[in-house]
Amino acid sequence: MEHQHLCVSVVPLFNHLAEAEQQKIHELVSHRKFKKGEQIFSPADEAQLVIVAQGKLKVYQLSSSGKEQLLRVSLPGSYEGESQLFGVPNDSLFAEALEPTEICLLRQRDFSNLLLHYPELSLKLLEINAEKMAKIEQQTQFLMMEKVEERLATYLLDLFQVEENVQLNLPMKMKELAAFLGTTPETLSRKFKLLEKQQLIQRKGRVIELTDIEGLEEL
Repeated sequence: MEHQHLCVSVVPLFNHLAEAEQQKIHELVSHRKFKKGEQIFSPADEAQLVIVAQGKLKVYQLSSSGKEQLLRVSLPGSYEGESQLFGVPNDSLFAEALEPTEICLLRQRDFSNLLLHYPELSLKLLEINAEKMAKIEQQTQFLMMEKVEERLATYLLDLFQVEENVQLNLPMKMKELAAFLGTTPETLSRKFKLLEKQQLIQRKGRVIELTDIEGLEEL
């Protein structure tokens, strides 16, 4: 019950509700654990809301050649599958655990009943979906930038805006970040070294310190 309650309390879609209402919701939720590398959902699965309680997962699709295209990394408090709950089929999205991950599942039938009892959830869902679409649009803008170093600098500055700290912990591994920025791990590694050479950043593994914010903005 602790884990189920956690799933409800960490998600912005539900955590604005009263304690008693959260209690009713978490009684509908089932809880599962996944090991690193395990698939969490695919287009073949039934429609359900997938809530990340602990750990993190990557959401990706496959290109026509079968190459994995990373869309986003979902952290605790985020969720996937909301579109399917409204009847939009999942034709292309997959999710895989990037580390030991705990999720909660809410079936489409149960979710539909929730919306009847709590109509304010529909408005909250629209608000959160708008934020998610803005992030997807942002990635499209990344890919329109000709130079990889421009994409990388923009990504680091966005992280800086979120964390409000010049010392950043990259949420993705190099391979995943490279896919997100539309390049290869080898090219991304070279671009990190380029930014270091230009004294814009200092890097130790996945810890990045931004040493020249204005320089990154100019880039």
